[in-house]
Amino acid sequence: MYSILPTVVSILFLGFGFFALVSRGFSRVSVSFFLLCLTTFFWQSTWAVLFQITNPSVALFLVKFGYFFILFLPTSLYHFLTEISGCHKERRYVYLSYSLGLILAFFLMGTDLFVNGFYHYSWGYYPKAGILHPVHLLQTFAVVSRGLYITYDVQKYSSNNLRRRLRLCLAGILIFLFASIDYLCNYGFGFYPPGVVFISISLGIFTVAIVQYDLLNPMALAVTVAHEMRTPLATIRNQATGISNYLPDLLEGYRLAVENKLMLASISGSHLNVLSGISARIENEVNKSNVMIDMMMASSSMECSEAIVFERFFIGACIAEALDRYPFEAGEKEKVSVAIAEDFEFLGSDTLLVFALFNLLKNGIHALKESGKGVIHIQTKSENGRNFITITDTGTGIPKNSLPHVFDMFYSMRRQGGGSGVGLSFCKKVMEAFNGSIKCNSIEGKLTTFTLEFPSI
Repeated sequence: MYSILPTVVSILFLGFGFFALVSRGFSRVSVSFFLLCLTTFFWQSTWAVLFQITNPSVALFLVKFGYFFILFLPTSLYHFLTEISGCHKERRYVYLSYSLGLILAFFLMGTDLFVNGFYHYSWGYYPKAGILHPVHLLQTFAVVSRGLYITYDVQKYSSNNLRRRLRLCLAGILIFLFASIDYLCNYGFGFYPPGVVFISISLGIFTVAIVQYDLLNPMALAVTVAHEMRTPLATIRNQATGISNYLPDLLEGYRLAVENKLMLASISGSHLNVLSGISARIENEVNKSNVMIDMMMASSSMECSEAIVFERFFIGACIAEALDRYPFEAGEKEKVSVAIAEDFEFLGSDTLLVFALFNLLKNGIHALKESGKGVIHIQTKSENGRNFITITDTGTGIPKNSLPHVFDMFYSMRRQGGGSGVGLSFCKKVMEAFNGSIKCNSIEGKLTTFTLEFPSI
């Protein structure tokens, strides 16, 4: 009877941990949550067995085996809070805490200093604290307090959606912490450990946060932050407009003052040229940032693509819109050529296709910059009842060992350039939503071709 609750809760935590990992993909957040679920599973499942056995030798093995995972439970809590809050600087302290857990695990397995045998209560065996056990209690208090603090601090300055997710997370962790009352049983208090009730409640809260509010979606946090960036970008654009309205008069006044020897020339000619075009460059950077935000929002929308209404569009109009809206830098657009051999129709979303083309243009332009040469050629054609767009850049090409992974989520070949690894994955999702496909062929050092295939309608 005493083993029923720990058994049920341990199975639920393990199952939910795998569900979160599979459904939300491998990311730092989902992996840290899985570690939390895994340590909880071993803790409760071991106790479920411990409460049933009667052999003291087996009991001694189980109390040490179960406590091995309990040693890492507070750190896994801290780890999860660090990742969900985006406080990457905390990771070094997370690793230090895991290291302390390993040290305590050495004393646990090799000596009686951490767990000194066990108590035999009416409901079963339970570990007896050794003289080093308070070190674990101090570690638990320190790392969990730190994790709760950074999460609380982040949510104060977050958007409403992000704040809601973080607060649910805080509530789940706080209720989970009530399970620490079980530590009293390590010091001779003989009540049945009620911690299993609190962790089952916390699991329910995590379920709501993950399923309803997309807590573990690696794109959710990024999309929320990106959306919040629109306001400061709009302010920057307005300031740039103000500069463009008044800066020419100021520069002309400066020129006249220097010509009439009313002041010394303190600004070089090259710097004057830079100043004269600064508002246009600021506006171009704002446009580029807004395009990146739009691409990220569109990528997030693919997670719920059933809500997207598909219509018939001409491919030529979508290509023209992509080229017109893409924030090219000086001299970039001239390197792009287009040949519309067949202006076919497709059933889908013009918005999603334009953003997919944005991603492919961005990758092609990056390849040209890396190689210092090359052009981009976009072509349409129809063959055997299928329609195609090919986008070829004669830049760096893609290494053979990377080619099979280019459409994998979070896979990026830009080790120094800040690639997120979601662009080509987004393109693949878009084409699959259109009942089409996308393929990549490349010759390293020479060219890369992306072929988008559309079904006939």
